[in-house]
Amino acid sequence: MTSLSLESTVETLNQQLAGLDLTGRLALVADLEGKAVFTTSLGIEDQVITAAIGKGPFGIEVSTLETGRLFNETVALIDRTEETYGILIKRFYPEQTDIDAYAATYGLNGFYDSVEARHACCGFRKLKPLAKALEGATYWITGLRRGQSGARAETPFAEFDADRNLIKINPLADWSIETIQAHVASEAIPVNPLHQRGYPSIGCEPCTRAIKPGEPERAGRWWWENDEKRECGLHVPEAASSTLPQSTTLASDLATPLASSIAR
Repeated sequence: MTSLSLESTVETLNQQLAGLDLTGRLALVADLEGKAVFTTSLGIEDQVITAAIGKGPFGIEVSTLETGRLFNETVALIDRTEETYGILIKRFYPEQTDIDAYAATYGLNGFYDSVEARHACCGFRKLKPLAKALEGATYWITGLRRGQSGARAETPFAEFDADRNLIKINPLADWSIETIQAHVASEAIPVNPLHQRGYPSIGCEPCTRAIKPGEPERAGRWWWENDEKRECGLHVPEAASSTLPQSTTLASDLATPLASSIAR
């Protein structure tokens, strides 16, 4: 489909998806022409979607970004989820050459030192693998919810992603965390044990802490930064957020400030 036809499809999809439950939303996307890919971070929202896909089946590809810095609990949940629902979760990893180049430029944990260094780390650990996961996709399904943060408060059910020339589908956009938790309990969906230890939003281990009472759900992500719109580059646009250029050698790319802007 062309960019123009994808953009014209979004408004219709938003209206159709709004009137359906989760199963209906996934079934609608699965019946559309084109490849649909769901990328899961194994968080509680994503587990709800994975469970629905596993019980379908809908023919929706399930992928995850295995960044190399995930919590052990998250990695273990990938295997458990596959076994529970009899599905394959495709893993996409960062390239070792990128890891080495980043460490040589910033240090392995240089993301603590500057926003630029943190975005560079997210760039090769998340954005580059994501590009591979979404190759050939027309529809990208995510677990974004409006209640996750102020930056996501206007999340639609469907939106055109001009950078990737596809339609992003957010089937849980209108679900509250209370609805999510009730659904997980009623369906006995396996979730990350870190959720019970104060981690509502779970990313890479060095970049995630438990939140304090009264803090927003995503307050534990990149907590050392002051920007309330802290994101990694996958979903929410922000001027300060950057992706790695798609050049052949990361070492030279990292020597200059990072360029284009998109965020998770």
